[in-house]
Amino acid sequence: MDRTFDLAIIGGGINGCGIARDAAGRGLSVYLCEMNDLASGTSSWSTKLVHGGLRYLEYYEFRLVREALKEREVLWSIAPHIIRPLRFVLPHRKGLRPKWLLHLGLLLYDNIGGRKRLPGHTRVDLTTAPPGRTLKHGQFTTGFEYSDCIVDDARLVTLNAMAARDLGATIETRTKAVSATRRDGIWHLEVAGTPGGGGRKTIRARALVNAAGPWVEAVLGRANGRNTKAKVRLVQGSHIVVRKLFSHDRAFILQHPDGRIVFAIPYQDDFTLIGTTDRDYTGDPASVRASAEEIAYLCESINRDFEVQIAPADVVWSFSGVRPLYDDGASEAKAATRDYVLELEGEGDRAPLLSVFGGKITTYRRLAEDALDRIATRLPAAQSALADRTKGWTASTSLPGGDFPMGGQDAVQADLAAAYSFLTPAHARRLVNTYGTLAAEILGPARSMSDLGRDFGATLTEAEVRYLMTREFAITASDIVWRRSKLGLRLSAAEIRELDTWMQGAHALVTSPGPVR
Repeated sequence: MDRTFDLAIIGGGINGCGIARDAAGRGLSVYLCEMNDLASGTSSWSTKLVHGGLRYLEYYEFRLVREALKEREVLWSIAPHIIRPLRFVLPHRKGLRPKWLLHLGLLLYDNIGGRKRLPGHTRVDLTTAPPGRTLKHGQFTTGFEYSDCIVDDARLVTLNAMAARDLGATIETRTKAVSATRRDGIWHLEVAGTPGGGGRKTIRARALVNAAGPWVEAVLGRANGRNTKAKVRLVQGSHIVVRKLFSHDRAFILQHPDGRIVFAIPYQDDFTLIGTTDRDYTGDPASVRASAEEIAYLCESINRDFEVQIAPADVVWSFSGVRPLYDDGASEAKAATRDYVLELEGEGDRAPLLSVFGGKITTYRRLAEDALDRIATRLPAAQSALADRTKGWTASTSLPGGDFPMGGQDAVQADLAAAYSFLTPAHARRLVNTYGTLAAEILGPARSMSDLGRDFGATLTEAEVRYLMTREFAITASDIVWRRSKLGLRLSAAEIRELDTWMQGAHALVTSPGPVR
């Protein structure tokens, strides 16, 4: 590429894609590279929550909790198709946190973040309320119920990348940052296509953002051998998915004697998501896997409190990710801060380098604003461009597919069902829950299921796969069944292999990603 970008970003997780969207929307020219698929690292291995982090109050993380609570309803408003409210039941366990403390914490949780639409907390009689029947008989009598939101984390990343591309950003996946060198006040970023990507080339940019997550320090080592004052603490968090453990629509946040909490969350209609663990991790973040010990711990956590009992053999899927937390010196992984730290360095006002440490999905949008504010102080050429659009625009502009009309998701689903009467209600609901108002773009002029092409199973059709390849950067079956969707829970290994084979054959015939209008 002959052009010089205002901003080059390394890392296609939630922070990198969030920064790309905000920067492109405020007039900067943006290049982003990701060595694998979007959200293929930490950003797709979360507990799938947009939340304030109730337990962070115990570690006096009041600023972080306040900011995250403010962001819950902001993110819900711009992506209502992939973010939905969820009520959580917190049973009181004798001998642990007293009832008055739980009530006080939830009272603070309700009020420090400017809650407007989500209902506040209530006290629950677990001897009569339906969620109480899930818990062991006689073990719990009182609990509390409060609100947070559930999110499709990997789709949130993809939607930010799509929005950035629609605003003019260049997004390249399967493209690894090999080295970065400052010359004459410009960054020269050498990138190389990994299998499925392009060739080797040099990208020029006036500023560089290192949003590589667990690889942030490795990237710094490639940037002229730069060192950093901030350090990353790698913390492994693992989750398991089992068949649905309860029929009601509440989630649970369970306290345990070791001081940890474990979530049990209704997931993908027919499953329950359980997690997470917290333990320090060493080694290659790409090699992290849920250990037998962690899986057993999560099963035991459920068995301690639920009437139904589970074993490792009941786990239909497990996943594990490495959280790149800022190392604040906390003695235990569970106590390490989830707040983010931005470190900016450079040669005067030329060629700044911003590195991102820590952070959480809920606060990614605020992190992006903060990152651009920092860059603007060191890059005069960007200051006028950043002034072209008001800071905070991302809080009021829908992500792709999130522009629901009056009547919300139900209205969109009803319109889709009316226009495409051959869809089953479950199929229509899945499409709207995934793509929102863009679902009709997948279906196009189809008048029957056969018009959608090959059926890969679990309502995944050729038309949808082609859409994901042309619009959402998908290249492999894993991109689709584990990140753009969670249909891997419903497809067999043979069906996934067949999908992958078809995609590799079709890839040359599918056009490169273009704007979604």
